[in-house]
Amino acid sequence: MLIRKAFKYRLMVDEETSRRLRMIAGCCRFVWNRALTLQNERFAAGEKRLGYVRLCRELTVWKQQPETAFLREAPIHALQHVLKDLDRAYCDIFSRRAGPPNFKKKGQHDSFRNPDAFTVDSTNGRVKLPKLGWLRYRNSRKIEGLPKNVTVSLHAGHWYVSIQTEQEVPEPVHPSLTCIGIDRGINALAALSDGTLVKPLNAFARAKRKLARLQRQLSRKVKFSQNWKKCKARITKLHSRIANMRTDYLHKLTTMISKSHAVVVIEDLQIKNMSASAKGSLESPGRNVKQKAGLNSSILDQGWGEFGRRLEYKLRWLGGQFLKVPPQYTSQTCNVCGHMSAYNRDSIKFKCRSCGHEAHADVNAAKNILAAGLAVIACGEHPVAGLMKQEPTGGEYAFA
Repeated sequence: MLIRKAFKYRLMVDEETSRRLRMIAGCCRFVWNRALTLQNERFAAGEKRLGYVRLCRELTVWKQQPETAFLREAPIHALQHVLKDLDRAYCDIFSRRAGPPNFKKKGQHDSFRNPDAFTVDSTNGRVKLPKLGWLRYRNSRKIEGLPKNVTVSLHAGHWYVSIQTEQEVPEPVHPSLTCIGIDRGINALAALSDGTLVKPLNAFARAKRKLARLQRQLSRKVKFSQNWKKCKARITKLHSRIANMRTDYLHKLTTMISKSHAVVVIEDLQIKNMSASAKGSLESPGRNVKQKAGLNSSILDQGWGEFGRRLEYKLRWLGGQFLKVPPQYTSQTCNVCGHMSAYNRDSIKFKCRSCGHEAHADVNAAKNILAAGLAVIACGEHPVAGLMKQEPTGGEYAFA
């Protein structure tokens, strides 16, 4: 089994090295934008787009021109990899996996990648990059596997190095034999079918007032002035702290769940649609826009998508199984008698109108999700359509 992992560390660089890193990132951004402009011009003229090899020839010409001679100061491997990424972006368009590529901006796309010609010294916590030499990083954990490429990026005023590795390991066998169903929510980030309720971190909600105050201060300053840049840096730092808190919390939670259970079942939620704006347009304005905006903010603050993604790959590494089931009627169905009704659930309480069973609504939904996952394992399909046609029977799961 081939496992790919990325080990990210913070670089310890001085002002001169930081300036050189910014220069290389700027050259990569320039090459991307110029190559994208060239492709757009050829498309407008009805000509065929250039492939990766032809773009590399254009890059050689650009380096020889006096007005773009600064490209010689950047490593050729990083510049060529930018062209390879652009060529892959166009291939994704034709395979309908992504939209057209966009131009890159300074302050948002400050990174570059070296696919080869680098050396990693994990014992001493340093990495050697072309035209930069040895750079030290904070060696917080041991690197596992064979390093394949190195990505250097700027975030919130600090430079980071991400080392991607490949490692061939035997097919793992999960040490646990238990199964669990998980219902994601707002009041409880995760409700487990065994009755456990995981409280949400609400990292953004905690810092919302401070962030609003800093944004008001930024609006009163002259744009691009020194005080404006300082305030902008404080806002960026606060956003980075919010993201780091959420990332740390989700990693700890998903690691604990994936190590404790061999089979994990969650709902296949369309998070993008659930968090879409209800503002509408001038012709057809939306309803309850303020309430929907608050709900969208809470959904995105929980990190539902990252929660499911991390559970999936961690279970795969440990030899477990990860399943997604349709979310229809899981919160309206009694997990004891199988009775389905929209009146069964009242906020966070669940009370069956048929058998009188009472439970926490999210825990009841998690049990239905687990039953649906077990039905998928047993039957190979999800019998949700039959739930609407058949009368519920007592003593059985609704999806079994």
